[in-house]
Amino acid sequence: MSTNTVDNSRKVTTRRLSEMKHRGEKISMLTAYDYSSAKILDQAGIDVILVGDSASNVMAGNMTTLPITLDQMIYHGKSVMKGVNRALVIVDLPFGSYQGNSKEALASAIRIMKESHAEAVKMEGGSEIRESIERILSAGIPVMGHLGLTPQSINKFGTYAVRAREEAEAAKLIEDAKMLEEIGCFGMVLEKVPAALAEKVAKEVSIPVIGIGAGGGVDGQVLVMHDMLGINQGFSPRFLRRYADVADVMSNAVSRYIEDVKSGDFPNESESY
Repeated sequence: MSTNTVDNSRKVTTRRLSEMKHRGEKISMLTAYDYSSAKILDQAGIDVILVGDSASNVMAGNMTTLPITLDQMIYHGKSVMKGVNRALVIVDLPFGSYQGNSKEALASAIRIMKESHAEAVKMEGGSEIRESIERILSAGIPVMGHLGLTPQSINKFGTYAVRAREEAEAAKLIEDAKMLEEIGCFGMVLEKVPAALAEKVAKEVSIPVIGIGAGGGVDGQVLVMHDMLGINQGFSPRFLRRYADVADVMSNAVSRYIEDVKSGDFPNESESY
């Protein structure tokens, strides 16, 4: 479908994502964690903004996503929502806020929706968190699933390597994807799985499948904004395409500013009152 026929002023909803999948229009998704970045992404026409628990890495400097708290995710979600008019905003439920206790999971999701005003939550895992997902869905809160590499389980897997290469794990992933659709999730992320498997999942479920390191046969793509803009320079997996070198632009600008301050060139007469 030609992009110039798409109404970019129309609010993106979970229903609209479903419509996009069924007419073959790819879904664009990026992370954001603050008002200014979210406003830029939204005005550029991004379909979905994920307030990812990757904020733990790129905003707080942690090695994993595990340390970020529910309060911190709500803070980031609230900041993003203030900058967005069109995009669908999804907030990650952080590690420890939903696993193993469905009542706590519902309480966590309700806090995100009430306090950040976000429009959906995302949760990592399949059959093992089914009860938590169902309880959240029963409250009318939209849920996006997340299968494949699930970074909150890094200590279980011990590696960020590609998942579901083995037949048994691939079969479970397909089973979990169908389960997420069946219980009412509006979509799912597949992270770092073989492209052929991701394409098979996208064809076998009717809900949108968003890939990150999952090939081009899915319904859309997501990247971490700091990675694709070249702000985070220490991360370069095969699936990442860098669209800018913002770290270099910022470093050069700061160097010039320092030079101008030291030399007395800034501020000049026209920049003074």
